[in-house]
Parts: sequence; structure tokens; C-alpha cells
Amino acid sequence: MAIDKAALKEEIMRERGYWARFHDVLLEHAPEFLQAYIAFQAAPARSQVLDRKLCEFIYIAIDISVNHMYERGARRHMGFALQAGATKEELLQVLLLTTVMAAQQPIDSGLAILSEELGASASPPLDAGEQAIKASYAAATGHWPEAGDLLLARTPDLAEGYMAYGRAVWDAGPLTAKEKELIALAICASPTALHEPGMRRHIKGALAAEATPEEIATVLQLAAAISIHSCTLGIPGWEDVINGKLVE
Repeated sequence: MAIDKAALKEEIMRERGYWARFHDVLLEHAPEFLQAYIAFQAAPARSQVLDRKLCEFIYIAIDISVNHMYERGARRHMGFALQAGATKEELLQVLLLTTVMAAQQPIDSGLAILSEELGASASPPLDAGEQAIKASYAAATGHWPEAGDLLLARTPDLAEGYMAYGRAVWDAGPLTAKEKELIALAICASPTALHEPGMRRHIKGALAAEATPEEIATVLQLAAAISIHSCTLGIPGWEDVINGKLVE
């Protein structure tokens, strides 16, 4: 059955709120793929499992994460978030949370490996003062990294900075605990990160903050959505190359 291209374009404009060059090229050369794309991309919004504002926060976080740095998309979704009722303070916390999440990922993963390699000698037992610091941080953020004891016992200066960075975005700001957990999950689950320890941590945290399995599954689909940026950037280049325009 032939695809109604005009109707498909109207659907994408309605669902995504914009029309881009890669849409034009796909509409002409691969309309079946474009139709499948909009079914995948629009599913979270159509389900209404998450409100539109939170969906936009998640798009902002995965676009602007240092793992991806897709500024055009982040700006677009900031605008959509404002239209959905977001405040400037909420948007700022999304950006700061995204920054901290990316900074902590290599430390979390690297020290966990170091702990495994060191075995029983990885970290001496925490003293009473260190235990109190650990408890305070975990209470404020809801988390303690897998190798946090090693971090605190062996590199107290690094631990102090790590925890101050984390508390700055987890212990304050207008976002709810559930919103922060779901945004953090999206950052870890993004195809450009795939940080499994973080995914586990924030799925656990989201459940503790009363997120539903449906909400968590929707976040994972939102995170997967940045895969389309291979088309956003690649399809216009493909069209240029087949038309003999190798570089601009």
C-alpha cells in the first residue's frame, strides 16, 4: 500500500513540532523508514505515560550530554519544555544534573574495575567519620557508588569533590526525586553512554521514588530516540554526495 506522503508529513509536524531537511530526503527516498521512525519516536508522547515537560527534560539531557553534544536539539527541546510549562530553574537543573552525571560515570566505572583488580586490599574499612560522610551523602542523593568506599578511604580529596558535585544537583533545585532519577537514567541509558551501573542505580532509585515500570520503560525509549541523529546529520550528507557535492 502506497504511503500518503502529504499525510505523513502532516503527522510528523504534529508529533515532532518541526520539519527538517532529513525528513524531506527520507520522505522522497525512504518513506517506509520515515513512517517507522515517527511510530518509534512518537510512542512515548502518544502513550502519555510521562508528561510532556518531563519528556522534553529527558531529550534536553541526552542531547546536551558531553557524550553527544547535539546543541541544536537541546535548544529545540528547551523551547518545547518552556511551551510545556517548564521554568528556567527546572531547565538549569536539568543541565547541571547532566553535567554531573557525565563527570561521575568514568570515576564510578573505573574505580569499580580498580576495586575488582585490587581484591581484598582495595579499601581499608571506613572509620566512624568516613561512615558518617558516606551516610550523609547517600541520604541526600539516594545513592552511593559501587566503589565509593575505595574513593572515600584512598582519595579523600577526590571524594570530597565528587560528593560536593553530586549534592549540588541532587540535594537542591525544583525537580522532584522521581524526575531526577528518570532524567539520570536517560543519561546513562543513552546510546552514546550505555552506562550499565548507572542504569541499575537509577532504575532502583526511580522505583524507590515511586516511578512505575511503564515510566521507566518509556524513559528507555526516549533515550534510544537519539539514534535518529545518525539520519539528522547523515542523510543530508548522503544527498549531497550522490548529487556530487562532497564538501560544503
